[in-house]
Amino acid sequence: MCGITGIFDTRGGRAISHAALHRMNEAHTHRGPDEGSLHLEPGVGLGHRRLSIIDIATGQQPLFNEDHSVVVVFNGEIYNFQELVPELQALGHVFRTRSDTEVIVHAWEAWGEDCVQRFRGMFAFALWDRNRQTFFMARDRLGVKPMYYAVLDDGLLLFGSELKSLMAYQDRGVAMRREMDPRAVEEYFALGYVPEPRTIYKQAHKLSPGHSLCIRRGLPLPPQREYWDLRFTLDLRISLEEATGELVRRIDESVKLRLISEVPLGAFLSGGVDSSGVVAAMARQSASPVNTCSIAFDDPAFNESAFAQMVADRYKTNHFVETVRSDDFDLIDTLAHLYDEPYADSSAIPTYRVCQLARKRVTVALSGDGGDEAMGGYRRYRMHLMEERMRAALPAGLRQPLFGLLGRVYPKADWAPRVLRAKTTFEGMARSSVEAYFHSVSIFRGAMRDQLFSPALKRELAGYDAQQVFEHHAARAGTDDPLALIQYLDMKTYLVGDINTKVDRASMAHSLEVREPLMDHPLLEWLATLPSSLKIQGQEGKYLFKKALEPHLPNDVLYRPKMGFSVPLARWFRGPLKQRVRESVLGSRLADTGWFNHAYLEHLVQDHQSGAKDYSAPLWTLLMFDAFLRNAEGSAQARPAARPPVAEPVA
Repeated sequence: MCGITGIFDTRGGRAISHAALHRMNEAHTHRGPDEGSLHLEPGVGLGHRRLSIIDIATGQQPLFNEDHSVVVVFNGEIYNFQELVPELQALGHVFRTRSDTEVIVHAWEAWGEDCVQRFRGMFAFALWDRNRQTFFMARDRLGVKPMYYAVLDDGLLLFGSELKSLMAYQDRGVAMRREMDPRAVEEYFALGYVPEPRTIYKQAHKLSPGHSLCIRRGLPLPPQREYWDLRFTLDLRISLEEATGELVRRIDESVKLRLISEVPLGAFLSGGVDSSGVVAAMARQSASPVNTCSIAFDDPAFNESAFAQMVADRYKTNHFVETVRSDDFDLIDTLAHLYDEPYADSSAIPTYRVCQLARKRVTVALSGDGGDEAMGGYRRYRMHLMEERMRAALPAGLRQPLFGLLGRVYPKADWAPRVLRAKTTFEGMARSSVEAYFHSVSIFRGAMRDQLFSPALKRELAGYDAQQVFEHHAARAGTDDPLALIQYLDMKTYLVGDINTKVDRASMAHSLEVREPLMDHPLLEWLATLPSSLKIQGQEGKYLFKKALEPHLPNDVLYRPKMGFSVPLARWFRGPLKQRVRESVLGSRLADTGWFNHAYLEHLVQDHQSGAKDYSAPLWTLLMFDAFLRNAEGSAQARPAARPPVAEPVA
């Protein structure tokens, strides 16, 4: 696991500034504290920070082929590299190391752009082939590892594992422009993150998961090329008994591949189904006790540590627990620095803490991330299926006006029992399937964003709506199955932009490598052939996964209500963070952008702090946007020119 960065002259062979490349590489030293190296030649500069995991003695990067005509920098793990070595040796390639990195340069020589089809793992890499005058970047299928890039006005391409390395570049007065993208702002306030391929800055982009970028010097920059997509065929005929056995076998294989390490290895254990299932698989294949870690909360409403302890006791793991204060909100500014662009998932706080704990004991940790998306675990999936059945029962001509009216007049009752919180359901019933799902996962929903944004920002958006992100992916999903469609949408948006981003930044902040057995692409491809009825039955999510794990985990772990990894925002904003929320949300940084309706901001703060409404998620989203602005290097360049505050009436 590492940090990579570099500079490529798309137009010619200009000299690359050693000082500029060094600054870019040092900007993410936390990703690779063990070693740092640079390679420069005319028109190319590559940087690498190393966290040593495999082939500690000889796996240094940048790494070359036999005649030094191909050089690569690589972040991640190719889990099947040991299978590829003999195949490449049979083609005449000579290996000098035992590292998975060297497989990449020889695979490129043998198979060109299609080399990525052969890799099984989490990866982001960039290579330069001098003989072909070709620069090539690729990112893994699920976007576990990040890759950012920007093409400057002078034709230099910058890339890096984090935006901060691109922002560190400056040479002869040239740097990446910090002009924010209004469409990214719209997407952030809808979703809580900026989805691929956009970033908060107009000039920078994310390389999308399952995509590569192949640039031949002197030619125009081509579009990103997709090399993999998940297809939900749902056509495998299989019994429940056969499916549970095959699922356990495939998870065991995925876990086994991820146990290769020359440094201490363990697992996160939250007490949820996914992490518990991974730990059970590790224990079945390990001759020695598995190292596990979890965090406990001093607030019982958020504490799952007793369930983690059940699993630890069953498998006799070396289990480490630390308790986190329920008022652990000191990380707000730290998070803004880690993410480089606005990011509003508050579970980033406990994720940071569990990575911090794990790094005290291990250098590599396996996680259960991706299980909800792959297995059908989210409660919102079951709610969406219920709404879909109701939508199918009524023609759109009747459904849309009827439920649209009910959604407008029914009060929003956050305080009420769940069965009485019908406003969102009514609103969803009036929409199309994709529109309803987007609405259900939005933080600031459409009507709220309409009140939040100023006329100036609305003019800049020119009618753009973040829902278009979902519509774009839905058009390419290749399925109209209600569950498969929203699983596909989540894998293209939430899993990548939220979950994987959160885990990458939190783990790399502590120089910890996190591996993801439930995101193994052959496992996902097999799961996508199973009928949706095996994933959700009635009100039971992860039906097949839980059935498969019944011989291996207590029912109290498998069949308890899902808690999630959350923090008490609502209480914080009425208590210890009350003043900070007011200062951040109603302060000068947000006002100076000219993008927000100050009267609506006051409404959000006042109604939440009085207890009239629960606006904790929207307020956290605003708080983190303010923290992003405060943190942004050269913040005067990272926001629009100052405009007078905008005050509009609140609807």
